[in-house]
Amino acid sequence: MNESTIKSPGVYIDEINAFPSSVVPVATSVPAFIGYTPQASYEGKSHTNVPTKITSFADFRAIFCLPDPAPPADPAKQYSPQYYLIAQKDKPEKGDYLLIGTTYYSVVPDPNTIYYLYNSIRLFYENGGGDAYVISVGEYGPAAEKPMELGDQIINPNVQLNDLVNGLEILKNEEEPTMYICPEATLLSVENNGTLMQSMLSQCEEMETAISIFDVIGGRNPDPILWTEDIQTFRNSTGAQGLKFGAVYYPFIGTTIMQNSDLDYTNFFGGDLKQLQAILSPKDTPNTTVNTIIQNIENPSGSPLTVSQYNQSLLVASPTYSTIMDQVLQDANLLPPSAGMAGVITTLDNQVGPWQAPANTSIVGAASLPLKISSSQQEDLNVDAVSGKSINAIRFFNGQGILIWGARTLDGNSMDWRYIPVRRTVTFLEQSCKLAARAYVFAPNDKNTWESVKAMISSFLTSIWKEGGLQGATAGDAFSVECGLGSTMTAEDILEGFMNVTVKVAIVHPAEFIVLTFRQEMAKS
Repeated sequence: MNESTIKSPGVYIDEINAFPSSVVPVATSVPAFIGYTPQASYEGKSHTNVPTKITSFADFRAIFCLPDPAPPADPAKQYSPQYYLIAQKDKPEKGDYLLIGTTYYSVVPDPNTIYYLYNSIRLFYENGGGDAYVISVGEYGPAAEKPMELGDQIINPNVQLNDLVNGLEILKNEEEPTMYICPEATLLSVENNGTLMQSMLSQCEEMETAISIFDVIGGRNPDPILWTEDIQTFRNSTGAQGLKFGAVYYPFIGTTIMQNSDLDYTNFFGGDLKQLQAILSPKDTPNTTVNTIIQNIENPSGSPLTVSQYNQSLLVASPTYSTIMDQVLQDANLLPPSAGMAGVITTLDNQVGPWQAPANTSIVGAASLPLKISSSQQEDLNVDAVSGKSINAIRFFNGQGILIWGARTLDGNSMDWRYIPVRRTVTFLEQSCKLAARAYVFAPNDKNTWESVKAMISSFLTSIWKEGGLQGATAGDAFSVECGLGSTMTAEDILEGFMNVTVKVAIVHPAEFIVLTFRQEMAKS
């Protein structure tokens, strides 16, 4: 209360705040997914290129998925990849294949129908995901109606670099996302993928609020011998800017996201049943039941069955069809691990905090790996003397299953920013203190304000230290906050309106290498 404003006699009450302002911790695990969706509208309003916040997979389905028709019709298929079975003279050296009778068949997708975002969102929520942003850059494009060349990497012409870059730039207006994820980036060419990754790292460095989680082209079907060439290509494509804001995981993971109900006979040969029938019921050994089912599909009479019912009939009538479906389902379930990592990070942040390394834990839904990396093979991934760009491996361990076995940023040679939890913890502290300090903008630049800011930040950092986010036997060992004339400011700073606050923190580092020393001792009496 300003006493100079009191004019008449009486009793006046002046309430004084007993406690300083507090720092509210910002959210640390809010991924932003950029990619293509089945649709992007809700209640007549378009959500294309609109940053849309969701809190569950149900939210994603309501806004970005096709509506289900009325029963008894089957639910709408949100993702429908197309596959072709191509007969080979000999056993294929690359790619997925099947042996049906005495003939080898390569299982090859139509590249124009392969997308990752829908299943990646499912993987994210299966691993404990929460709040997230989705930037839909468009709907699925037309199919090529032909398989890709054997042994080639999948490049989807419908996935355009400009679409993904535009979606990325939209996030410049959103400060809440803390992770940028673009699962379909690996469906671009190597050159376009490199451009996108460099743009993501540059934006992360500019905004200082998020990290980018990358996948490696070639991680889907790695060559057992030459897979290191894909790693080198990735390192050559990421540039040199903003590496401390990036992390990458290798290889892809075989998941259980898609089930038998997600695929049917319409996913083969572009829906051409004649080509499928030629494999399931060859002329020399016909399967009359299969022929009857296919005839009923093509020429329904009376009350026709649904697609899922016909599909179930084929599975029962033909063991060959069941084998084909299992193989195709396995291929369709190969997903980039970035979205799963976002879910793992969200879970660990909720349980512990951003200072907990997202490693030595499993990815829910990961059932297999296209490449099993050994300890000696991981050495060059984890530490690279030439580029310094670290690649985090996802590995299989006997008795433990599939584990995330790395916690490094792309800036693997940096003593400051080598580890993901260090980078994320510092970002968390910076943004929390930054938002709290806005309350003092235009406040008097004097000792009272300086002490209030110091007390506010110190109280916040003390709570983080108690939770285990900072190291030190005492709070004084864990951090220090300075603000004042002669320590962080000069008289000229005050005249120019600057209030400088210096915060020093001792961040917890993960124990990446544990060395056990054994020594023999003489027997004692």
